[in-house]
Amino acid sequence: MAEEGLRKESKIEVMKRESRQLRGRIADELREETPNFSEESIQILKFHGMYQQDDRDLRQQRRRDGLDKAYSLMIRARIPGGVLDAEQYLQFDRLSEEFGNKTMRITTRQTFQMHGILKENVKETIQGINQCLITTLGGCGDQVRNIVGCALPVDDGVHRQMRADLLQLVDELAAKTNAYHEIWLDGEKVDLNPGEEPLYGEVYLPRKFKLAFAVEGDNCSDVYDNDLGIVAHPSGDSIEGYTLLVGGGMGRTASVKDTYPRLGTPIAFVEPQELVETARTIVSIQRDFGNRADRRYARFKYLLDSRGIPWFTAELEARLGRKLTPPRELVWHSATDHLGWHQHGADEWCLGLFVENGRIKDEGEGEFRLKSALRRIAMDYSPSMHLTTQQNIILGHIRAKDRAFVEALLREHGVMLPEEWSVLRQHSMACVALPTCGLATAESERALPLVMPDIESMLVELGLEDEPITIRMTGCPNGCARPYSAEIAFVGRSPGKYDLFLGGEFYGTRLNELYRELTPIEEFVSTLRPLFLEFIENRKDNERFGDFCARVGFEYLKELATV
Repeated sequence: MAEEGLRKESKIEVMKRESRQLRGRIADELREETPNFSEESIQILKFHGMYQQDDRDLRQQRRRDGLDKAYSLMIRARIPGGVLDAEQYLQFDRLSEEFGNKTMRITTRQTFQMHGILKENVKETIQGINQCLITTLGGCGDQVRNIVGCALPVDDGVHRQMRADLLQLVDELAAKTNAYHEIWLDGEKVDLNPGEEPLYGEVYLPRKFKLAFAVEGDNCSDVYDNDLGIVAHPSGDSIEGYTLLVGGGMGRTASVKDTYPRLGTPIAFVEPQELVETARTIVSIQRDFGNRADRRYARFKYLLDSRGIPWFTAELEARLGRKLTPPRELVWHSATDHLGWHQHGADEWCLGLFVENGRIKDEGEGEFRLKSALRRIAMDYSPSMHLTTQQNIILGHIRAKDRAFVEALLREHGVMLPEEWSVLRQHSMACVALPTCGLATAESERALPLVMPDIESMLVELGLEDEPITIRMTGCPNGCARPYSAEIAFVGRSPGKYDLFLGGEFYGTRLNELYRELTPIEEFVSTLRPLFLEFIENRKDNERFGDFCARVGFEYLKELATV
């Protein structure tokens, strides 16, 4: 991270600069009869909302058969705040059946991604998404990603105002290039001009930039884990202002010791009318000063830590032309995902459904048919559909008289109601990992459901089955399931082996720490058992497991493992 390195450009920066505002050779390569895109196009396609992948389960056999990789595209939409109407939801359902692998994956950024899209079907898939007034531009790439917030469809002044401010930020911070319409929607080609990207310029941001909203007291959106966290302070039926947190981010590289996760630092309080200008200015500082030489250090958190918060504050104030108001102290009471039934109108309810690891699917010929159930509910009752940052879904605007019918329909399709899942399972998340993610070094989405029953059985045996504990798994250290703020996290390092992290805070305000490296998956229960026994014996009143681990310290906990 030396200063001289910051003046150079990485290979990807050069690709972005030469892409002509994200055009590159994508249109030409779409016409070529090949199953995959070139390396340069792969990098630019990320801005358009997709990653080129291959089925890693098939790699060895295809290599033995003299075949190329089984290429496909993962396409990720941009759904601000995760809000869809029933018709939009049904369009994603249809596209995933026609062009994808017949599943839809809810991401931790409140959007859908579809896997298994062949190159020949990419354009028609994107056009289908746009037909329901949703875009994929901004789903991936070095730009502001999908902006997230509390998914509970509360109809009050606070949530209405927060939603309006969120949408205003989406409009202000979104890419403006015409390339997307030219390539995918057959839009008219226009001459390039310097004003085509007034915020991003020719090279966009050094890395992705994530924003999240939360209402003080309820951290269901993990607001501290974002480059810019925006915490609303209610005053009656309106928002008095927002406390801003800067520099959060989960990614790290296990082999590079000076990469790390970070939680956001409270930086300022802004009034609602100041929010958009302040957020845009913060993004512009990362644009102008972020590391463009080494992508491992290109996230906003590294800029803040290398230059210092005082430098950042002074730069922000200079660009705004005003002094910042100090941030307000934040108090949290909840971080759950609003599962179960909640009333949100005189005659309307919403139902938060647990979706294990975010995968909406039917289990082949089995009894579990979540995808079919949600399709029927969308068609018959037209609820609003709210994707959550914990990979679940909330069905909104269900009339009181329809509650029993919705529950019956779910049971008919083998879908358990939230209260039928264990408390531990309700607070669990896993990233996609194998077989599609090219970065994964271990299983995650397919592994966590296999180990959870043994962990749950242990907690039942110890009388801890009602203890809320956040538990997360990822297939690599990049942290897509936000593992580093969980009370228990398994971070994949190699096939079947995970780094075990402990001691995060339940409300997401403290990072966990590495407890044991390269833990075999079959040793998860035996490793955790003595820690839970000690927790039972020496916890303070109402102390949570993560707080207990942080209080007694890891040296003490490691001694237990050797007894």
